[in-house]
Amino acid sequence: MKIALLCRNADLYSHKRIVEAGKERGHDIQIVNHLRCYINITAHRPEIYYGGEKLEGFDAIIPRIGASVTFFGTAVLRQFEMMGVWPLNESVAITRSRDKLRSLQLLARRGVGLPVTVFAHRTSDPETLVEMAGGAPVVIKLLEGTQGIGVVLGETPKSAESIIQAFGGVKTNILVQEFVKEAGGEDIRCLVVGDKVVASMLRKGREGDFRSNLHRGGSASSVKITPAERATAVQAAKVMGLNVCGVDLLRSNHGPVVMEVNSSPGLEGVEKATGKDVAGNIIEFVEKFATPGKTRTKGKG
Repeated sequence: MKIALLCRNADLYSHKRIVEAGKERGHDIQIVNHLRCYINITAHRPEIYYGGEKLEGFDAIIPRIGASVTFFGTAVLRQFEMMGVWPLNESVAITRSRDKLRSLQLLARRGVGLPVTVFAHRTSDPETLVEMAGGAPVVIKLLEGTQGIGVVLGETPKSAESIIQAFGGVKTNILVQEFVKEAGGEDIRCLVVGDKVVASMLRKGREGDFRSNLHRGGSASSVKITPAERATAVQAAKVMGLNVCGVDLLRSNHGPVVMEVNSSPGLEGVEKATGKDVAGNIIEFVEKFATPGKTRTKGKG
């Protein structure tokens, strides 16, 4: 198969592993930097150009689009879809998952476990927001934050209200969520491929930090998940419409709750913590399901 890996940095561990896994199975994988692509919008037949040449002949595309370039990256992916190239994750699903508010609304509608969450823009009544989220401590998040950036713990009512007011001063959208104390600063990252959790790791924040992101200095280890956690992760992926994703769970007193669904999960932490060949699982899924022209939305979303 001829596969395009849509990414900006070919030297990242995740991207090198995907290329390696593809080549081991005899596939031709080409790195395509989406920021260097340009699209002929008005052509009778959809076209994409890269490095002065027209891109064509691909059987499948694996999108690895960074959060900061979601708009342009998904536009390029949409063009591939319109050309009939099968995407591992569709542009509509990626856009949906990147919108934290929309993704939580969709998960809630389908009955997926979530922490109590309040969305706000005007913050003239911070006391009510804190009360609606179950009272302090609460976690306050910028809607556009990634990798733990823009996530703050309001440990007392006064501190939580002050943080909410501070965010209100820059006129931004925020989420106020219950703090799941029983999770103990740990979360579980489940790597979902298709309808299976192929690997899972326990992430723990560094000393004194409630955030467990590895980018923030957290640590990871292999973990055995429960049937309920496995079912929740798979259901969350299905609701988002993602074939491959990372689902972040917290262990709460009322069962697993989803914190986030990541459409371009890093592979380094989970592969090293578990010893699982996640990149190989991804390529095997592409081999099994890639069918040109079978994109559900065909770039319409």
